[in-house]
Amino acid sequence: MDYQNILFDVTDGIGTITLNRPDKLNAYTTEMGEEVTHVIRSVQRDDAVRALILTGAGRAFCAGADLEHLKAHEQGRNVSKGPRLGEEDFLRKLPLEMRDYPKPILAAINGHAVGVGMTMVMPCDVRIAAEDAKLGFVFGRLGILPGLGSTHLLPTLVGMARAQELVLTAKKILGTEAAAIGLVNRAVPKEDVLEATRAMAKEMAEIDPLVLAHAKRALHFGASHSMAEAMKNEQGQSAVLRAERETRKNA
Repeated sequence: MDYQNILFDVTDGIGTITLNRPDKLNAYTTEMGEEVTHVIRSVQRDDAVRALILTGAGRAFCAGADLEHLKAHEQGRNVSKGPRLGEEDFLRKLPLEMRDYPKPILAAINGHAVGVGMTMVMPCDVRIAAEDAKLGFVFGRLGILPGLGSTHLLPTLVGMARAQELVLTAKKILGTEAAAIGLVNRAVPKEDVLEATRAMAKEMAEIDPLVLAHAKRALHFGASHSMAEAMKNEQGQSAVLRAERETRKNA
């Protein structure tokens, strides 16, 4: 597939997806969503890719939805070659696929991330942001609701009280505050964001991919079940993992 809105590179087992509309602050369009979805799906079973990073070109990560697309959607028009805004797999299916994805997906939030720019990183396993990046769930000011599963993921990460504050005020916070409340894993100087994210991705890429896949499944199961159920699931996942590793060894 010939990508027009993103860049994709694989180096040392780490695939980097770069939103590439810097002149528009990487504003989201359905074409961009289709391309990101295609990359994530296409490398799922590629052994050469051990981890994925999502980042942005230029001074922003993603400044939200492209206003032309948003207005056209509100007026019932479609200005893209693909599905209408809100009907693409990126919004409807990809967040669940990312949650169940067997490989780590990390977000390197190199600059401002608002609206869909923020909700698209919520299903990632790790988020590292620039200290001075402005992050915000600004949907209320646009007359719409947050999507991509963020109404589930945001309270899970920061608690209901802070989630309500962020969504109901539609305010923006800096990366440093986002790290303090657990919205992102850490905040670093802007120039260090991609390097810090790659360093963490490299640590993950050095671990057996089968172990990572089962660890992710176990964590997601444990987070939504009782401790007793989580322990039972751990035993089951461990048994499956041992069997898969033995099969691979004998192949």
